Amino acid sequence: MLLPDMRLKKVTDISVEMLKKNKIEVILLDSDNTLIDLDKKPLDGVKEWIQLMKENNIKICILSNSIKKKKVEKIAKYLKVPYIYFAIKPTKIGFNRAKKLLNIKENSHIAEVGDQIFTDVLGTKRMKMFSILTEPICEEKVKLNNIKRKIEKHILKKYKAKE
Repeated sequence: MLLPDMRLKKVTDISVEMLKKNKIEVILLDSDNTLIDLDKKPLDGVKEWIQLMKENNIKICILSNSIKKKKVEKIAKYLKVPYIYFAIKPTKIGFNRAKKLLNIKENSHIAEVGDQIFTDVLGTKRMKMFSILTEPICEEKVKLNNIKRKIEKHILKKYKAKE
């Protein structure tokens, strides 16, 4: 439940070929530390990557746990994609809201991309979706998140052993 299906450095490393090989038609994207850094600056090349996905008929939606609607809305407008904020991952609530927003029925053709095991990977696994874990764009400043990151590193050692 805590091991991702795929692990990459950043979201823009996801290729169309990779998605087609895994029969992925929809990507749900975390925002904080996946699409934007802690200063709300977008990841380099993400706008062009989104355009490439759209050109290849891959549906995109931001699925963020942030309670700051304006922050999520700003990156969504910049990328010209729909969004869900306050998704409450790892619960199924936000995932189901995104499915309804995109009019998607089949979970097996959906990938969720994010930088955290206990929200992104766990939520995706609970939904029986394809999980892609990326490295955080930058180091967290909140102590609780640093503790979570240490636990995640231990879990990721098991992922490397599985490869």
